[in-house]
Amino acid sequence: MLLRETSCPSQVINHCIAVANYALELACKLEANGLSVDLSLVEAGALLHDIGRSKTHGVDHSIAGVEIAQNLGLPSTIVNIIKRHVGAGISSEEAQRLGWPEDNYIPQTLEEKIVCYADKCIGNDGDVVPIEVEISRLQTAGFGAAAERVRRLHIEITNLIGETHD
Repeated sequence: MLLRETSCPSQVINHCIAVANYALELACKLEANGLSVDLSLVEAGALLHDIGRSKTHGVDHSIAGVEIAQNLGLPSTIVNIIKRHVGAGISSEEAQRLGWPEDNYIPQTLEEKIVCYADKCIGNDGDVVPIEVEISRLQTAGFGAAAERVRRLHIEITNLIGETHD
């Protein structure tokens, strides 16, 4: 497994497996509602979304992950999932403040959004937690814009699944 080969800690591997399981569950619900979802891409992207945590545990783990994925020759579809999963996306202004390369860090495709959302719904123990937990964590840490992006992503995904929300 690539996560082991890149020396990802076991808790990161366990997290990625939990995200992949939940992302596939969401993807299947979306497919049942008539949407076209690349299940293999969702699974691969979810399993590898935190590969950059083999180098750093900061927000820049996505940048480190992109570099690792590109060096491994992974397809751009997987690279984009890794790049765009942090904080329901990073705005161009935030990326500039972080000193990241100029690029688009906001999830674009349905598969990118599914993995990003699933990542926000998995707690430290690998269980699914209410999205409000992540929103509150981001707000408390002073990341109001990211919290709002997570809230909007939640609404988008749950609307597509057909679930009601507040």
